[in-house]
Amino acid sequence: MGQDDDALAERFTDEEYAFLRFVRFGQLPERILPSQMVEEIKTDLPQDVPERAFDARKWGEAGGL
Repeated sequence: MGQDDDALAERFTDEEYAFLRFVRFGQLPERILPSQMVEEIKTDLPQDVPERAFDARKWGEAGGL
């Protein structure tokens, strides 16, 4: 890439860049106002006790039904 490559590069105006963004991404959604926002409080997930893989009461002593 030399100086000739830079000379061949197309230059866009701000309006052209705005149009290209619109074509690629479409219209942006309306801005959310601070009064419409809700504060999130991050908490740890509860520690569930995993279900036992083999429960003799459910499957019987031999493991069959």
